[in-house]
Amino acid sequence: MKLDLPISQFAQIINAEVSSMPSSGRIQQVAYDTRLITSGEELVFFALQGPQLSGLEFVSSAYEKGVRYFVVESLPSEPLNDAYYFKVQNSLEALQQLAAFHRKRLEYPVLALTGALGKTTIKEWIYHLLTPALRVYRSPKSYNSQLGVALSLLELPLVGDLGIIEAAITKPGEMERLARMICPDFCVLTSLFAPFRHEFASDEQYIDTLQILSQNSRWVIDPTTIESTDNSEFEALAKAIPFNDHIRRHNARMALRCALEFHQCSANAISQLPVLANRLEIIEGLHGAQLINDTYNLDLTAFRAALSFLKTSAIDKPKMVCCFIPQATPTLKSKLIQLCAENSIEQYYFWEEMPTDLPLLDHHYVLIKGDVTLSEQLLSKWRRKSHSTTVSYDFSALHHNIRQYQQILNPKTKILAMVKAQAYGAGLLHLAKQLVKSGVHYLGVAYADEGVLLREAGINVPILVLNAEEKGFDRCIAYELEPAIYSLTHLDSFIRALIANQKKAFPIHLKLDTGMHRLGFGPSEIQQIIEIISAQPEVVIKSIYSHLACADEPSNPMNALQLATFKNCTDQLQLALPYVVHRHILNSEGAAYFPEAQYDMVRLGIGLFGVHLDPEVESKLKPVMSWKSHISQLKHLKKGECIGYGCSDRLNADTQIAIIPVGYADGFKRNLSNGKGGVYIDGEFCPTIGRVCMDMIMVVAPKANLQSEVEIIGPNQTLTNLSNQAQTIPYEILTSISPRVERTYIND
Repeated sequence: MKLDLPISQFAQIINAEVSSMPSSGRIQQVAYDTRLITSGEELVFFALQGPQLSGLEFVSSAYEKGVRYFVVESLPSEPLNDAYYFKVQNSLEALQQLAAFHRKRLEYPVLALTGALGKTTIKEWIYHLLTPALRVYRSPKSYNSQLGVALSLLELPLVGDLGIIEAAITKPGEMERLARMICPDFCVLTSLFAPFRHEFASDEQYIDTLQILSQNSRWVIDPTTIESTDNSEFEALAKAIPFNDHIRRHNARMALRCALEFHQCSANAISQLPVLANRLEIIEGLHGAQLINDTYNLDLTAFRAALSFLKTSAIDKPKMVCCFIPQATPTLKSKLIQLCAENSIEQYYFWEEMPTDLPLLDHHYVLIKGDVTLSEQLLSKWRRKSHSTTVSYDFSALHHNIRQYQQILNPKTKILAMVKAQAYGAGLLHLAKQLVKSGVHYLGVAYADEGVLLREAGINVPILVLNAEEKGFDRCIAYELEPAIYSLTHLDSFIRALIANQKKAFPIHLKLDTGMHRLGFGPSEIQQIIEIISAQPEVVIKSIYSHLACADEPSNPMNALQLATFKNCTDQLQLALPYVVHRHILNSEGAAYFPEAQYDMVRLGIGLFGVHLDPEVESKLKPVMSWKSHISQLKHLKKGECIGYGCSDRLNADTQIAIIPVGYADGFKRNLSNGKGGVYIDGEFCPTIGRVCMDMIMVVAPKANLQSEVEIIGPNQTLTNLSNQAQTIPYEILTSISPRVERTYIND
């Protein structure tokens, strides 16, 4: 969408102070991410202020790409030649003001969707039911944040029949801003409960705030509307909904109810409601390739968004687009090819059917779009693993969780993200890249080899090696990894390695034992440390840290004892050193419980995955990991028949069991046998029956069919739930999922 605004009008819309105004010129497009800029002509760059980074840091990069118009919160100390600055109090609010102005120009109504769950699915199904009868435009993917809604509105063309916008909130005050931007004519409230109410004090406050969006709407549809629907035509059409599980049936009924407000729907269209992959899915491919599966839809807006994701994911890597497109859409095809060319995509292929010869994909990032069936066929040829049991990691939830922790940290407190043990099983490189993108300051690994992998992948943030072994000292030095030193002997060995490598002022971290009695210097050794450090120019202390033994028990007196010991020891060290040293003692649990002990940095691990023992804290986080499988076979068995090894369990009634291809070799614990654990199939809990085998389990599943999806961890059975059933902790579940289980990564 081209805005086509004169410079003077643009400045007036966003209430900007302008020291000098060009004599002519127009604003056609906006950008906030320099990686997505292909041409700076008639484009304005919004220097958005983030929790850790300022958009001002990227002004020069945007300038190099030809941008000359910049919306900033403060003027640069050295203005660039022939650049024009629009100074505003808040750059995000300025972007929202521009979006609100554009919304008022639209010649058609806007439908808004909000709610804790189901927004994207219901939005896409409404679109499916109304097109091509109506010209419907909607926000791409889950663009529903303060930034995403503004960008979505700015993408809407001036002429059409209906616009559909998602809206999501995480704290009080946000919905008012979204409502002013969207000004919805109609509203859908997708759910009336709050599984993740973020920073709201209660579920009721969250629901009440959601309803602000619909205050001036002509009509509102919510779950109570669906439950009270007494319409024979609606119920007749609803019989065509192709899903059996409660959640998808509920979402489909809401989509149908809303669509009928605008146009008649056919039973055939309802029966073909697509199973949506609402988010971009990253899959490990053959020969080092990364496959980006996006069969979401194939309009220009969605294609442009997918190309943006490809470019930001594949920096300095070769990029490829493979798209299955119907023969009857030559005009769309030419526009998609043009977008590929404009975005400097090295290779792109548009096929009507599966080609005989496929391109080479060595180390490429490959975007796959278009026909779902053909895309799945291509993925089956190119994906590295074919195990039907998969673990998915939701990077949008990961970014959300980091933002939630940033809310409780002091502005100057840094974040060290733990990525040891293959990032708790999530995949070291995949997770680390996302963490760096979110603005974490440090990464923490267990051993030097993990740090080397990060460096070889181009990750340049500081890396702390917590278990720095003497055999790995040379690798620490060669790859600029910062070792944790825990004893006088360990310190002496590392200094000797630095002398051999002719290194000076190398950063190290001192591990203190304040009472947990694992690795670490004792309080009695502080004076010796000071004497050695003062005499050895080879090392400088970057940080001093310790670990709370009872961080998950905030009232335990051990915490106060350790915190006092840590303060006393670090005060002694800091007083003796001629430079400032960072201090950190809090992990994910401690960061929420002991704000007074944040010091200079906190170490986040399990909290990044949305897990916290305090329900109040966990309600503000989102689960990152889900674990799913499928049914290999169904069997109808008689009462009294035994199941599995040792006949340890017998059926107490005639029933159906399902055999699922996941076992203890995959990480499904053997102590979940004989009904002590289970899975969810189509929203129904199905307990195990018989012993968990190495490669499979059997569960009681009277309502299942072969097409049913099996949830091991997900909305119905959380990571914490499963770990409690297995009598272990979430850490062990995360890290014990076998490498043979395929990992996929999804992102909005």
